[in-house]
Amino acid sequence: MRSRTSAVITFALLGTILTVAGCGKPVERKPLVLATTTSTADTGLLDVLNPAFEKKFPYTVKTIAVGTGEALKLGEKKEADVLLVHARKSEDKFMADGFGTRRLDVMYNDFVLVGSKDDPAKIRGLKEAKAALAAIAGSNSTFITRGDNSGTHQKEKQLWEAAGIKPEGAWYVSTGQGMGASLKIASEKKGYTLSDRGTYLATKGLDLEILVEKDPALLNPYGVIEVKGAKNTDGAKAYAGFITSAEGQKIIADYGKDKFGQPLFFPSASQGK
Repeated sequence: MRSRTSAVITFALLGTILTVAGCGKPVERKPLVLATTTSTADTGLLDVLNPAFEKKFPYTVKTIAVGTGEALKLGEKKEADVLLVHARKSEDKFMADGFGTRRLDVMYNDFVLVGSKDDPAKIRGLKEAKAALAAIAGSNSTFITRGDNSGTHQKEKQLWEAAGIKPEGAWYVSTGQGMGASLKIASEKKGYTLSDRGTYLATKGLDLEILVEKDPALLNPYGVIEVKGAKNTDGAKAYAGFITSAEGQKIIADYGKDKFGQPLFFPSASQGK
């Protein structure tokens, strides 16, 4: 399992001549730029999903792992061909503004509020995330925010708004980094933070526990978007089709079972999550 900071760029065999499995003859592989949230990289899912795609199609995936907000900006500038992101409101705006040709549901997991076992704000077991955030703010307990307009940060802001609180002060610490790095900082500072469940499970060495979970407000759906006018629209269409296909959805459903005893993501291409 890998841990990454704000950006992970994987280059592999660009412009080389390789053979596509099942094709039987050499073909020229073309680069396909995928901009995605850090959680899909930090969990290691893309290390399994992308090679399976590359085995079937003549494209080499270049992954840029940033927050969802930055990934959407890359799409607007056509610096990415396809996006895998998790902020539905922003995704819908991206489509409404004419930057994408197609958006498909891919998978979901959920967000969790994590903190040290001492739990100074006494949020363990609360049913509503907004009540937990109110308790954290009310006790001036350290809260680590990504502060990067990622999908996780956007969800956090929604929860603060629902709690009727504008977080500010020395207790509210912004990292500007990805989920894995922010979790480690929360662990070091014995603070609280909001994380997708998959990255929390996949990040090793944390002194953090899940304290609040299973609030319906914490649902975390992911979508794939083909960027309109991108350099590799055929590759984007192939990638979106693959990860929403029966094969791609099975890879997602199985990922994490062997290492964590549970999948890190749940396929949703046919469920409309």
